[in-house]
Amino acid sequence: MAVSWSSVGGPKLETLLARNQSTSSAPSNASQMRILRSPSHRCRRAAAQRRAAAVRCESSVEEAAEKGDARASSVSALELLKTSAADRYTKERSSIVVIGLSIHTTPVEMREKLAVPEAEWPRAIEELCNLNHIEEAAVLSTCNRMEIYVVALSQHRGVKEVTEWMSKTSGIPVTELCQHRFLLYNNEASQHIFEVSAGLDSLVLGEGQILAQVKQVVKVGQGVVGFGRNISGLFKHAITVGKRVRTETNIASGAVSVSSAAVELALMKLPDSANARMLVVGAGKMGKLVIKHLVAKGCTKMVVVNRSEERVAAIQEELKGIEIIYQPLSEMLNCAAEADVVFTSTASDSLLFTKDNVGALPPVSAEVGGVRLFVDISVPRNVGACVSEADGARVYNVDDLKEVVAANKEDRLRKAMEAQAIIAEESKLFEAWRDSLETVPTIKKLRAYAERIRAAELDKCLAKMGEDISKKERRAVDDLSRGIVNKLLYGPMQHLRCDGSDSRTLSETLENILETEISVLEQKIRAKVEQTQK
Repeated sequence: MAVSWSSVGGPKLETLLARNQSTSSAPSNASQMRILRSPSHRCRRAAAQRRAAAVRCESSVEEAAEKGDARASSVSALELLKTSAADRYTKERSSIVVIGLSIHTTPVEMREKLAVPEAEWPRAIEELCNLNHIEEAAVLSTCNRMEIYVVALSQHRGVKEVTEWMSKTSGIPVTELCQHRFLLYNNEASQHIFEVSAGLDSLVLGEGQILAQVKQVVKVGQGVVGFGRNISGLFKHAITVGKRVRTETNIASGAVSVSSAAVELALMKLPDSANARMLVVGAGKMGKLVIKHLVAKGCTKMVVVNRSEERVAAIQEELKGIEIIYQPLSEMLNCAAEADVVFTSTASDSLLFTKDNVGALPPVSAEVGGVRLFVDISVPRNVGACVSEADGARVYNVDDLKEVVAANKEDRLRKAMEAQAIIAEESKLFEAWRDSLETVPTIKKLRAYAERIRAAELDKCLAKMGEDISKKERRAVDDLSRGIVNKLLYGPMQHLRCDGSDSRTLSETLENILETEISVLEQKIRAKVEQTQK
């Protein structure tokens, strides 16, 4: 039976096989070209052949058998070579492969060179899919990772080609890339992107930014030819997993950084955080993070004290819609007098708040607990420990916050174990979906084949019944034929629809269907024979 390799492995496989065939046929084509160059030579040679035909006739008959055997063996060897070349790609279906370098395995200097800007992702996908053994591709490039996801006809050759492409685009030698890269295949590859999307592979366990980045891969990939059905399905499923993990485990709750813990602790201590007046002293890196976490918790107004106004202006530009009031460092105590919570994060070597100057501040409202909170995340400290001795004041420093962070980290680790169970479940669902892709064309062809037979037999039946039958009778016969076909197809269709729990290959399934149908037919014939004999 003739086999169309394009239906098995796609256009890339067809190209590879055509290349093998063209290589094997090159010598014969060259000899034909040499003969065609000289028409006169061709005529003279033909005449000489006719004169010698009678002499050669007898000997050629004797040699024909030997030449025929040799030709047959050479043809069979060629066919065997072609078959073995095809078998390399058709014995197993194409593999999903991840070639990655992340913050866990690769220094930042190398990740910077490997990074691909979002605007360049479509071009990168196109270049990757132009490689001989790559059919689909996607690029996940962030500050913490550079990962290439591909569907490869050959795992070994696909990895080699992608690694060489990464070396070419980054200028990093292949040997150096191999020292830092990680490789994952099929189930492990899908499980990895699910863990990435869920935030389990991030530095901050459960962080939400990576899920937005995975969504962006799908958004950019829409319409790009190489972002095919398998890779697109993988990333869309990863988004589903990321959402489900965060919803069912609440893994993103609980501060796991000093700045977020400072905000969380302050809001936890306030009986009414909605009306609390916030003051942030210092607009450096940590101060900016405190401001962002306050905004994330719903704070829309705050005062920021800093030596210069430029940094505060930059934060105001970034966080539009939030009322951020700048005050110079000289106004710090006046601002503190009007604040219920004071966050400090400056590089000052000396204390900014002492027992004396805090004791002179007016008391805060009873609505916010009657206690002014000082949350000091500076090292060295900006708020003296003795401030807690002043009436109506309480101080929390970095050591207090570390306990909150450690407790939250332990909680997130417990939730990560729950997330792994979800990921294992979703991995099975994805593999079942991918298995179903293999059977869909077969199901369609089987249904079409059955429908052609049904329609042809129906036409014969109606022709025999004549033109006098009513529309009701015609419809009844048509319904009868459809019902018979549907009942006959039900069993085979159930066999073909993989649910992920059946490890049989498609060919084994089809063989089992055929054996089942034959055994049923044999039983019916045997029953008929026995009935006749009685």
